[in-house]
Amino acid sequence: MIVLAAACTQETTEEPYAVATVTRRDIVVSASAAGMVEPIMTVEVKSKASGEIVEVAVEEGETVKAGQLLVRVDPRIPLNAVVQAEADSAVAVAELENAEAQLRRAETLWASQSITELEYESAKLGRASATARLISARRSLEDARIAFEDTEVRAASSGVILGRNVEVGSVIASASRDVSGGAVLMRMASLDTVQIRALVDETDIGMIQAGIPVTTTVEAYPNRPFRGEVLRIGAEAVVQQNVTMFPVLVRIANRQGLLRPGMNAEVEIHIGEVLDALAIPNAALRTPDELEPAAGMLGLSMEAVRMQLAGVAGDSVPRLPSDSAAGGSMRAGGSVSSQGTERPAAFRGQAEHGRDRESSLFGGSYVVFVLRNGTPRAVPIETGLTDFDYTVVVHGLSEGDSLVVLPTSGLIEELQRREEWARERAGGPLGNQGGPPR
Repeated sequence: MIVLAAACTQETTEEPYAVATVTRRDIVVSASAAGMVEPIMTVEVKSKASGEIVEVAVEEGETVKAGQLLVRVDPRIPLNAVVQAEADSAVAVAELENAEAQLRRAETLWASQSITELEYESAKLGRASATARLISARRSLEDARIAFEDTEVRAASSGVILGRNVEVGSVIASASRDVSGGAVLMRMASLDTVQIRALVDETDIGMIQAGIPVTTTVEAYPNRPFRGEVLRIGAEAVVQQNVTMFPVLVRIANRQGLLRPGMNAEVEIHIGEVLDALAIPNAALRTPDELEPAAGMLGLSMEAVRMQLAGVAGDSVPRLPSDSAAGGSMRAGGSVSSQGTERPAAFRGQAEHGRDRESSLFGGSYVVFVLRNGTPRAVPIETGLTDFDYTVVVHGLSEGDSLVVLPTSGLIEELQRREEWARERAGGPLGNQGGPPR
């Protein structure tokens, strides 16, 4: 048992612990990250027609609808090509009509053996050639009309003009004919839904998955949160200033168009949330390895702790080794810690990984010391979500229970070292003259 005089004077009557009450509170766990608003897909608008731009119908930042005119290229040359193609098509129609008339006469003369077979075959070939010329003329006419229509660059879909690169009088090259791919006239994107590519620290990435709700704030609207969800997590890490992070893509509805590409955003990913739940301070929780020093701090023996746990959990709780028993043996329903102390059945299933980050975040089994009639009593509990300050109690406690909040394990070990030092000083050559540290 730890002698309290090692930490305080003999006149001090304060208990070596604080008392906390089991109350209801909201437990929220989230991961924060920074990112930038960007459109889901950006379209580079180019022209299939070459020539001088004679009209730019939209401005940067303007919202356009599908099919709306954006830019008009000089249509004179394409229009002339349409007129020429129409004339060629008319000639081809006349030639076909003439060839069909000649073929009908040739068929009549061939039936009466008035012309040779060569003349008859020539008439059939003339009709076939006229048909081919008409098809070619019609194709040329269609191509000319398409080229003429291409002089009007229209929006392929609804969206917002992000940037404009040309003005009236600029001369551009065709995007489909020029080896460079043509000039980009403007960029546009739909902003009904936007995305944020946020970098999340690798220590938090294991708790994030697709579909988790997200709250985003931007400096332009600091008091207006925007709701969204995690779309996906990047497969490859990004290292910045020796910090490893993973890109997390967040998708947010933006029907009012308030979020604009390039805005800096603060992203809060809601990993877990429990409202109005029984919660206790994390400092009150004790793992199996911490039972013995905690019991000593409270003036309890491990046998007394075992009896208290047995009274709550029933006969299935295994016996804890007494202070004089040799540790290291495995008993049914328990396991042996690295210090040789058997873990009670209250920790079965969770105790082996009670310090694992995931289990500590989403629940586990622990022991707390509850004050009953002013006396500390060990009680096993099941916990849920924790925000690393408070933990949800799933089973084992009631609202209003008073809990013992002890110092951390490191502080208890320091007190033990001070006690040993005090004992050594007391048994030294100078007797008690050295006294314990205060």
